[in-house]
Amino acid sequence: MGKYAGIVIGAIAAVLGVAGLIRWSYAFLIILKGAIPAMMIFGGVIAVIAGLSEIKYEASPKKEEKK
Repeated sequence: MGKYAGIVIGAIAAVLGVAGLIRWSYAFLIILKGAIPAMMIFGGVIAVIAGLSEIKYEASPKKEEKK
């Protein structure tokens, strides 16, 4: 019975979300305009950190495992 309850609750949440988006679309767009640059900044920082760590990993001396 838990599977069906999750589906019903999810469908209700989706319908309420669409209704809220239609009703408050202007406020949603204002929030979206502020959130997109912040997400791009954080994504860019994460990409730079990942790139630097990959370069650092490749530049480190590789130790051969002795069996």
